[in-house]
Amino acid sequence: MFYRFSEKPHGNRKDWSNIRRLLPYIWDFKGRVILALSCLILSKVAVVGMPLVLKEIVDTLDQGQMVDQVMMLPLVLLLAYGGLRLVSSLFNELRDAIFARVRYHSMRKISHRVLKHLYSLSLRFHLDRKTGGITRDLERGTNSLSSIINYLVFNIFPTAAEFTFVAIILLGRYEAKFAIITFATVAVYIVFTLAVTNWRMHFRHEMNTLESQSNSLAVDGMLNYETVKYFSNEAYELDRYDNTLSSWEEAAIKSQGSMSALNFGQGAVIAIGVTFMMIFAAQGVVDGVMTLGDLVLVNTMMLQLFIPLGFLGIIYRALKYALADMDSMQKLLDTEAEISDHKDAKVLNVDKAYVQFQNISFSYTPERKILDDISFDIQPGQKVAIVGPSGAGKSTIARLLFRFYEVDAGEIIIDGQKINSVTQESLRRNIGIVPQDTVLFNESIEHNIRYAKLTATDEEIRQAAKMANLDEFIQGLPEQYKTIVGERGLKLSGGEKQRLAIARTVLKNPKILVFDEATSSLDSHSEQQILKSLKSVAEHHTTLVIAHRLSTIVDADKILVLENGKLAEQGTHQKLLETQGLYKRLWDLQQEERGRKLSG
Repeated sequence: MFYRFSEKPHGNRKDWSNIRRLLPYIWDFKGRVILALSCLILSKVAVVGMPLVLKEIVDTLDQGQMVDQVMMLPLVLLLAYGGLRLVSSLFNELRDAIFARVRYHSMRKISHRVLKHLYSLSLRFHLDRKTGGITRDLERGTNSLSSIINYLVFNIFPTAAEFTFVAIILLGRYEAKFAIITFATVAVYIVFTLAVTNWRMHFRHEMNTLESQSNSLAVDGMLNYETVKYFSNEAYELDRYDNTLSSWEEAAIKSQGSMSALNFGQGAVIAIGVTFMMIFAAQGVVDGVMTLGDLVLVNTMMLQLFIPLGFLGIIYRALKYALADMDSMQKLLDTEAEISDHKDAKVLNVDKAYVQFQNISFSYTPERKILDDISFDIQPGQKVAIVGPSGAGKSTIARLLFRFYEVDAGEIIIDGQKINSVTQESLRRNIGIVPQDTVLFNESIEHNIRYAKLTATDEEIRQAAKMANLDEFIQGLPEQYKTIVGERGLKLSGGEKQRLAIARTVLKNPKILVFDEATSSLDSHSEQQILKSLKSVAEHHTTLVIAHRLSTIVDADKILVLENGKLAEQGTHQKLLETQGLYKRLWDLQQEERGRKLSG
């Protein structure tokens, strides 16, 4: 079971609706569900049968029959009693084993569905939402499904079944007052448990919040150890930590006190109910309408019924959190994808790779327009560069080409096909990108290159690495292409990661290439190696280069200069220098900066 007490379960949920939405996942194995429930019922029949056999044992011993009969008959009953215990355990375990497929299959299917849905959501969603929040919702949502199934099938349903059988026996064999006492005691027990559990939960919330705060203070102080020492603030940090722990101590004492009150109240309810049951049963024995076995039976049944109810508070509290987690996951699933294929979307067919941006306007928020009526085209085989100050909208153009966002106005067209009329998969399959920040999987170099073409052979991967000027470096590594690159590729330098990204793009071999400031963070030596690789890769491809360093795009067929979301200038490098405009100012600034670095 999965418990979580660090935050309050939010209100305004649709618990029953969420549970109904989970039924199809469980019903995939309806045969197993029915069989597991059958085992559950048989197990409870055995459990309820044990007090009945115990009654017969007591009555038989109490009758004082002949020695051979007394020795024979109780032995059979005792064996039956042991057999019922064995049967109860057997069917319990069978239930768990049979239902395991249902439970874990449901977890697998819901996890797959949530992750698939996350992949379908837009880039805007993933930029706005913290990755930790997404993974937490995914993990908690999956665990909540397991928890809800666990509570329903292994706790609530068995208790309800046992209660039903006990009620049938009491009403069928004895006066109604025994059933009334049992029902009243159970009702009072449940109401009391739920009421006190709700009341005391805020102590636990406060306790865990303060515990988190104290841990944060301790960790923060240790991380800033030198700063604490510089300013001689050890006493200050200790006081903050101790004050938080003092509040935690008070909350913990109240939590334990309320738990003791809950446990005592539950015990009192059971004691009162059992006492009344015993009084009436004992009176029945005295009056001759009941036997000692009947007295043992009603007492055992009642006590046996309260064993699973003893966990009611824990189950209720955990179920509330599981339902809250389930609600978070369902809300995630209800989030609609901003970008979706039209019903009649066709596969993009790229022949010449002629790209057109026609009157494109775009804004991330209504208050700030990023692109304002931008129009340009990239002829087949051309290299077009986009430059401009930070925030001018350069990288946004690449994102729009990949259709990570919908344009506010205008059309993006590839070989006469509007990109919003074709499938996203076919669009992105025909475009390759070398991004500014290459993020790699924590896998081998081979895996990261092959990611562009999953069916690629080892030889194809090596040829791609050679074109990216990376093969020589890889051959010098102890594990060569099997070398693990580390999380986000941290074991590789910036230049090595960029060349790996180029190798990946080479392997993909798309008709359209995008280089998004691929050398902006590299040193001069690495930059020259990357530029050499890029030039080799870009031959005979339609290429869009988003550049920060103007020296990298002097050979472009056309340079577009963006300023404040508008197309300020366009032309070749030489023509733009002669214009004496924004491009010339940016060029002069970069040349001056380069001169300072060389002289320094």
